Amino acid sequence: MRIVITLALGLISAGLFSQSASLRGQLQDADGQPVIFANVVLYQAADSSIYKVETSDEAGLFQMKALDAGDYFLVATFVGSADLRKPDIRLTAGQQLDLGVLRFSPATIDLEEATVTASRVMVEVKPDRTVFNVDGTINSVGDDALNLLRKAPAVTVDNNDNISVLGRSGVLIYVDGKRLPLSGQDLSNYLQNLPAEQIDRIDIITNPGAKYEAEGNAGIIDIRLKKDKNLGSNGSVGGNYSQGRYGRYNLNGSGNYRNKTLNAFGSVGFGDGASFNEMNFLNYQNGIILDEAITMRHDWKYLNLRLGTDFFLGKHHTLGFLVSGNRNEGENNSYDRATIAAMDTPGQIDSVLIANNLATNNRNSETYNINYRFDNGKGRTLNIDADYGRYDSDSDRSQPNRYYDATEETLLTEVINSFETPTTIDISTLKVDFEDKLWDGQLGLGAKVSRVVSDNTFLFYDVINGLPVQNNESSNLFDYEENVFAGYFNYARKITDKWSFSAGLRAEQTDAIGMLEAFLPELQEPPVEQNYLSWFPNAGLTWQAAPKHTFNLNYGRRINRPDYNVLNPFNNRLSELSYEKGNPFLRPEIVNNLELGYTLAYRYNFKLAYSRTTDQITRLIAPDESDPRAGFITWENLAEQTVMSLNVSAPVQIMKKWNAYFNLSASYLDNQADYGDGAIVDVQAATYSIFQ
Repeated sequence: MRIVITLALGLISAGLFSQSASLRGQLQDADGQPVIFANVVLYQAADSSIYKVETSDEAGLFQMKALDAGDYFLVATFVGSADLRKPDIRLTAGQQLDLGVLRFSPATIDLEEATVTASRVMVEVKPDRTVFNVDGTINSVGDDALNLLRKAPAVTVDNNDNISVLGRSGVLIYVDGKRLPLSGQDLSNYLQNLPAEQIDRIDIITNPGAKYEAEGNAGIIDIRLKKDKNLGSNGSVGGNYSQGRYGRYNLNGSGNYRNKTLNAFGSVGFGDGASFNEMNFLNYQNGIILDEAITMRHDWKYLNLRLGTDFFLGKHHTLGFLVSGNRNEGENNSYDRATIAAMDTPGQIDSVLIANNLATNNRNSETYNINYRFDNGKGRTLNIDADYGRYDSDSDRSQPNRYYDATEETLLTEVINSFETPTTIDISTLKVDFEDKLWDGQLGLGAKVSRVVSDNTFLFYDVINGLPVQNNESSNLFDYEENVFAGYFNYARKITDKWSFSAGLRAEQTDAIGMLEAFLPELQEPPVEQNYLSWFPNAGLTWQAAPKHTFNLNYGRRINRPDYNVLNPFNNRLSELSYEKGNPFLRPEIVNNLELGYTLAYRYNFKLAYSRTTDQITRLIAPDESDPRAGFITWENLAEQTVMSLNVSAPVQIMKKWNAYFNLSASYLDNQADYGDGAIVDVQAATYSIFQ
């Protein structure tokens, strides 16, 4: 069980220790019917800051307790109704104010032009995305981005902080429309260091439109940060501590300054912690039984920094600059114990291998962005983004391998190796997006060019008499270059008052080359080139059957390109008896997604999804022909995967003072793989998760 302690620093009201006040009221529509699940926000009159947020119950009632004496105004919002404002609320110490019946008026605005922030319901369903609102809801304080994702519809975060959507892994995380270049523990650290107070909303795009790059089979989660439009400066600091087997903490701060000509903003976060993992392998190969148990501990320290400035060049023009950086220092230590026995005498251990991995891993990333935006305020926009990112990783690892007899008292042999694996990745992109109104709808056009250069060095050393000697047979350099040229169009419009649709098409031309440079001429391999053109259609249909009943149907095609590390064909030794070997001939996975969703009363969300992946990249464990005891890990395009999933999410009011959020995700997976020579594997699995 994890105990979380949240620290928040803020101003302490002068009346904190005085007798508290309260207020209550009932919300009704124009016909006198109770309005349920409306957002009720109490603002301080002095500076219009949010003081308290509540939600109306099944009878339309709301109540706010433990209020300080002072002057306030109240705003209640509900989709389909004009905002209800109650000004000039003055509370005295101990007062119990009853506002009576507050009645909404029908909205007179064009709902097609309304913005998300006009209603601030917790969840909104749009033709191309689900919007999980944070600011102005009960989720706006005392939490972090990772925990908010646990509450978000269709999103699952497991115990290792891996994020999936509708049962599919491989989701891409964006911040303010820009892809976050982090994964694994680095991504988890960043999200835990991003407080809810800085977040406006989270867009869950399970079937991204043609505007977005086609990478990623699980879609996109775009975290939209608050944009303070008030003149002046503000800031916040916070942090948290959590305790599992090991403790971890993080501290964060943010600031913003705005005047009539510019807006400058920044945030910083740092922390450290530790995690552990245990794995067990049982392999039968070449007449030998290998029973292996691995215990790992990962320690880390990290620093995240984000700075930006927007210059307002006129009413319609904005020029922006953004710099972000991440620094991570880690230690990955593992203890590996493997027993070796013959298959004909399985109960008789022949020998025991003890292999300890002692590794340090330092990762640094920095990204630079220049952006220009034109917006005429009437639906015509032009966005130009130029990005450059550089990612460095430097890992050093020591691996003593010691063979003992069955009693583990007599040392038979000893092999000590060490490794150096520096990696550098440079990514450059240029993107242009244009939108304008056309035929009572919205047309989008755009193009993107990206270039990736990855330099990977793998140096293998034999430690002899305490000194490292480079093993040229097991060392190599691997360079990978990838250029992607993309173009798209997208069109969306409202057909009737109840029906709307969106459709688009994206084309991506990929040119890639992988070059292995061995230290021994006889091990040199020719470059591997891949050139392919891919088409990615998408479509969405939404039906507003009634004011509180919305249905949507979406289809999209996606691609998963193999990671750079699984393309390197050389051996990455994990222990004396196991190693990894990449495959430069891997093809990308192609994913087709189909989804049907239903939203009730703007709050209760139900979604059925079907996904089929072809050319799925499959992890294989195969015997090493040169050593009957050893095996290696590689990857092949062998499998097809079908995923069917159900997601149900809903806010639940337990009592007047207690609100909860319920999220159920259930998935059925069918994996089929053809290993050749008639070896067909068909594996099914069912998973579910419940978050409250």
